[in-house]
Amino acid sequence: MPPALHLRPGLHRLPTDFPDPNSTGRRCLQRAWVTQRRSYANASSPLLSSSSLLQRSSHRSKCPLRYAVLGAGFAGLSVVWHLLKHGPKESPMRIDIYDEVGIGAGASGVSGGLLHPYSPKAKLLWGGAECWKECLELLAVAEKTMQAGTSNRIMQDSSCTSDGTMIWRRGILRPATSEKSMKILKENAQNCLEGCSLEVLDRNAAQCLIPDLCVPFNFAVYMPLAMNIHPKRYLEALFLACHHLADVESISSSEEREINLFKEPISSLHGLSEEYDAVIICLGAKVDMLPELSGKLPLRTCRGVVAELQLPANMGGEYGDKSPSILSDAWLAFQGPRRVFMGSTWEWRSKNYASSVSEEEASRAMEELFPKASAVYPALKKWTFVGARGGLRAMPPLTPHGSLPLLGCMDDVIETRGRCMYWVVGGLGSRGLLYHGLVGKLTAQAVISSDEKVLPLEFTSWKKMASKVTT
Repeated sequence: MPPALHLRPGLHRLPTDFPDPNSTGRRCLQRAWVTQRRSYANASSPLLSSSSLLQRSSHRSKCPLRYAVLGAGFAGLSVVWHLLKHGPKESPMRIDIYDEVGIGAGASGVSGGLLHPYSPKAKLLWGGAECWKECLELLAVAEKTMQAGTSNRIMQDSSCTSDGTMIWRRGILRPATSEKSMKILKENAQNCLEGCSLEVLDRNAAQCLIPDLCVPFNFAVYMPLAMNIHPKRYLEALFLACHHLADVESISSSEEREINLFKEPISSLHGLSEEYDAVIICLGAKVDMLPELSGKLPLRTCRGVVAELQLPANMGGEYGDKSPSILSDAWLAFQGPRRVFMGSTWEWRSKNYASSVSEEEASRAMEELFPKASAVYPALKKWTFVGARGGLRAMPPLTPHGSLPLLGCMDDVIETRGRCMYWVVGGLGSRGLLYHGLVGKLTAQAVISSDEKVLPLEFTSWKKMASKVTT
C-alpha cells in the first residue's frame, strides 16, 4: 500500500513537477486552501487536488461542468482522462474522484497485468483492435508522465520492484496443453491483429525463448508485442497525467480544470444530484453496495487470488530478461529474473472485497495454481511463495460477442432530481486493462453530449435483458 498523505484539513498538496502558469520555470511545492465544503454528509477535503485551484477567479461568470467519478481503478481514471481530453474547451470543469482505498488499491491494482487482445484460446476478441489501440494510447500517456516525473512522484507503491519498471515488453507465450487446445489455437492464430501479431512456434523455437518450458504437443502461440503491466504503478502514473492535463488545459484554454481526489466511500447516491451535472459509477464489484443499484445490474462477483513467488538468492536459474510471460491453465507474469506473479483463482459469488489474503486462502490458491503452472514451467519448483493478494471482479453476462462491459445511463433506474445524469461503467471482469481505454473514452463522450446513443449497442444491450428480468 502506498504511504498515506498526511495533510492538514482543507489543505491540498500539489504536484511539484508541472509548469507554473505564471512562470516559465518549474515551481516549488505550492498549497491552496479549500474555500468550499461538500454539501452532503461525511464530506471531507480532497486528499489531492489539481493546481488549477490556484487560478480560481471570482469574476468568471461561467458555471463549471461538475462531474463525480466513483472509483479510481482502470475504468474511473480512463473516464477522468477522457473527460479532460474531450470536454468543451470554453467551459471550466471540476472532476471529483471518490475512492475509499485510493488510486488503484482495489481489484484493478491486483490484476495480473498481462495485456493482449485475445481470448485464452488466442481468438481475437470483439472490438479487440480498437480496445488495443485505445489502451496503448493511455499507456503511452502514463509512461511519458512517469519518465518525466519519477523523482517527484506523489505516491509510491511499496510492492514495486526497485528498478521502477511499469511495462515489460517481452511478449507472452501460450503453449498447447492438449491435442484439442492445439487444434483450436492453430485455427485461431490464422486471424490475428496486425498491431499484436501471433506467431506459431514448435518446441525448439518456444524453448529458445523459454529454455525450461514444457511443450508437450510441439506447438505454442507467441504474441511478441503483448506486454506485462504493473497495474498499480500504471494507475498512479495515469492519475498524475490527468493532473498534468488539467494544468495544461487550464493554461491553454484560459478556463479552469480542477481535479479532486476524496479518499472516502460513497454509501449512497442520494444527494449527489444537487452537486453534479453527472455522476459516473466505476466501482466494479462494489457497485452492488449502492442501495440504488443493488441487484439491478446483471453482474456476477468472482474473487481472484494472485500469488507472488521469488527465486531464492542462493538458487541458480534466473528467468531470462528477454523471455516472455506464460499463459496456460495458470498464468505466470514475470517481473524480473527472480520475481513472478502466478494466477488466478476463480471463487464465484464471493463477497470478499479485501485485497489482503489470509494464510488459509493463500494456501488454497497455491494448491490450485502451482501444479498447473509448474506443469508448463517445471523450473518453478525452485521458486518459493512470498505473498498473495486478492480482488473481487465484477463479471458481465455472456453475449453473442463474448463477455462485454456494461455501459449506459442509469437515470431510469435511479430516481434523480434536478439535471444530474447517472452513468455506469461496469463488468470489465478480468479484462479491465484491455477494455478500460475504449470504455472510458466512449463514456466520456456520452457524458459530455448527454446522449447515450453515442455508445455502441453491444455495450448497452444488457439494459434490455435487465428490464426483462425486472418485469
